[in-house]
Amino acid sequence: GGLPVAEFIFWMCLLLPVYAYLGYPLLLTLAGPFFPRLRPEPLPAQRVSVIVAAHNEQRNIENKLRNLLAQDYQAASLQIVVASDGSTDQTVALARNFEDPRIEVLDLPRQGKNSVLNVAVSHCTGDILVFTDADVHWLDGTLERLLAPFSDPGVGGTVGNMNIPVPGSGLSVGESLYRHYEAWLRRVESRTGCTVSADGALQALRRELYQPIPAMVNDDFFINTCAPVTGKRVVYVDDAKVLDQGVDEADRQFSRRQRVTVGGLISLAARRELLNPLCHGLYAIALISHKLIRRLAPVLLLPLLVANLWLLDEHGFYRLTLSAQLLGYTFAVAGLLDVRHRLPRPFRLAAFVLVSLAGMVVGLWQFLRGHGYKQWNPDQTR
Repeated sequence: GGLPVAEFIFWMCLLLPVYAYLGYPLLLTLAGPFFPRLRPEPLPAQRVSVIVAAHNEQRNIENKLRNLLAQDYQAASLQIVVASDGSTDQTVALARNFEDPRIEVLDLPRQGKNSVLNVAVSHCTGDILVFTDADVHWLDGTLERLLAPFSDPGVGGTVGNMNIPVPGSGLSVGESLYRHYEAWLRRVESRTGCTVSADGALQALRRELYQPIPAMVNDDFFINTCAPVTGKRVVYVDDAKVLDQGVDEADRQFSRRQRVTVGGLISLAARRELLNPLCHGLYAIALISHKLIRRLAPVLLLPLLVANLWLLDEHGFYRLTLSAQLLGYTFAVAGLLDVRHRLPRPFRLAAFVLVSLAGMVVGLWQFLRGHGYKQWNPDQTR
């Protein structure tokens, strides 16, 4: 009697993650050609407000402001709001040294990134809000490309493309590949009008669509869902590029994935109205596939292994799948133990996957226990 149950568990635990990570993007890829390709009209000069939330960013803030001021986009008006979240270093002083009328510096008490963003937006004069981080570098032309889709009144927000140009020697090899995968996913989501994923390093939103961000949610996801809530689209702009550094250390990669998972599940709960396919159609299905099933998938790996052991004598196929699982875990553990990076890259890739999945499992557990992160420390997640 136990075998049919074991088979059911095995196939459910295998097919759900395969659907979330591969089946869903492939389905969108196939659906893409059936959607009209949108060609934006030229966009008149816009009034733009760029918001940089910063906590102890003295080593990045000057480069960041120079980088923003060097963008060749001719805005009708450009405002850069640096919102310091209780910085205890030279961040505020260095930003104020610029003495540029376009730069406004808010020296706020420590209250968490989401509150700081809400205060910053209340100071904004632009019709389009652009959000970015202090430690990422925009390539030339990024601002112009990020804004171009706004010539279509049906577009409420845009998101840019985060690149890690030089992967380090550790786990960032995996992270760099993962970013390429995410870019593919965002391209096909955008093509079908359901961009559900965003990166706080580069995203834009029409000012009138902004809703104050609640305390514990992921700010980038919440901002990115402000447009769909009102029935407007979000467009992923592949050639609006920002450069970032990868995270090589396993513990930092783990804690980042854990924080993102907790915040992500809290965010989904806050935006649960968007999960209804009857109201939001394909967007809701994209949200369920990308943000819910994918976050639950890692929890299925343990029952998958147990069910596989149970079925071992049933068929040669199950011996093959067990071998594949054990080989994967062996690769990952070897990659983690290989501190000097002597093993080939696939070992580090497996290590990255294992650390990410473990972080997601712990994040889910913390979410179920009602845990959340109010404060942010960019250094912890770098």
